[in-house]
Amino acid sequence: MLINYIKIAWKVLLRHPFYTFITLFGISLTLTVLMVLTSFLDHIFGTHYPETRRDRSLYIMQMSQRDSARSGQSSGPMSFKFLTDYVKTLKTPERSTISTFINSSNAYVGSQKIKLNTKFTDADFWRVNEFDFLEGKPYNEQNIANGEYVVVITDDLKKQYFENTTESVIGKDIEIENIHYKVIGVVRSSPITRPFTYSDVYFPYTAPKSNYQRGGMRGGYVCVILAKDKSDLKAIQSEFQSRISQIPVPGVQDGFKYYSLEVKCEPYAKNFIDTIMDGGPGLKTILFGIIGFVLFMLLGLPAINLVNVNVSRIMERASEIGIRKAFGAPVRTLVWQFIVENIFITFIGGTIALILTLLVIHMINISGWIPYADLTINLSVFLISLLVCLVFGFLSGVLPALRMSKLNIAEALKG
Repeated sequence: MLINYIKIAWKVLLRHPFYTFITLFGISLTLTVLMVLTSFLDHIFGTHYPETRRDRSLYIMQMSQRDSARSGQSSGPMSFKFLTDYVKTLKTPERSTISTFINSSNAYVGSQKIKLNTKFTDADFWRVNEFDFLEGKPYNEQNIANGEYVVVITDDLKKQYFENTTESVIGKDIEIENIHYKVIGVVRSSPITRPFTYSDVYFPYTAPKSNYQRGGMRGGYVCVILAKDKSDLKAIQSEFQSRISQIPVPGVQDGFKYYSLEVKCEPYAKNFIDTIMDGGPGLKTILFGIIGFVLFMLLGLPAINLVNVNVSRIMERASEIGIRKAFGAPVRTLVWQFIVENIFITFIGGTIALILTLLVIHMINISGWIPYADLTINLSVFLISLLVCLVFGFLSGVLPALRMSKLNIAEALKG
């Protein structure tokens, strides 16, 4: 029966090329946008190079301190000392790494200035994240303890700074902010959309201007905790919050007297979403308003237009419907036939959209719009797209099918 429905749908597509073009154009365009958006969100929040262990990682991004009336708030990254005292001493994780977010510096090649994104890290940074080392190796605890002026650079900076890009640069000198460092490693660049790992140059946290000696709780450092297993994440969060609850309040930080202190230890996506949600009811309203508007524009409007096209397409087959009803075809059978036909057409549009999406994300990857972007259509993106195809085809087919089912035989046979 299903094969027959698909054969009928194929014949209908060939019978009306104009309707077919309009229908497939609307479906493929809509699904292309959705697939690209899904791929982009997967690029932002998914597990990708070099953060290939996000599924068993917890992120500590900021500390929030509020006054007694909870009307004033001070928040931001933490000091190296705070994270060392309260995270590095946790017993449940496999390991944790402390690093800064993105800083900036300059280097010069002759008279040409190179603007650099820099990051200060500990040695565990290279064990928690999985960078591709194209040359050399990372710095270790011994390099840091010795206070060595060593750096790891990206392959892109190597191309910009060194004249001969074919030979190894390990052991060569690079001057940044008038300080000379020895290059001991070259890694494949990480996309800018991964602020916990993105940089052009990676310094040991003991390098000049890292401010790792700063006292107090606030500073410029963030942390990633790697669990031995995904099932340990809850236990790590519980152990960490137990440590935080032992910090006495009220307290004073940089002249701000706070009565409550909050430091979250969350999975990557939740970390950013919670930060937005903490922005107050106004920010929440704006966020959900934008999401609702985008979803309506992307899914709602095309679905409404497709429903209209489908109604016209199906009503043209009124005489066929009347004849089948006259020979005793039940309404349920006719409704399912048109829904299956619509889903089949949607899958054809989805196939076209998949090809278009591959072209679009390839263009985004090579355009440099997102530095070192690596948008892909992996299994999760494909499954989400498949689900969207099913929902889209079902929704745009139900209403025309129900309207068709209300036709009486006499009206249908009149055409």
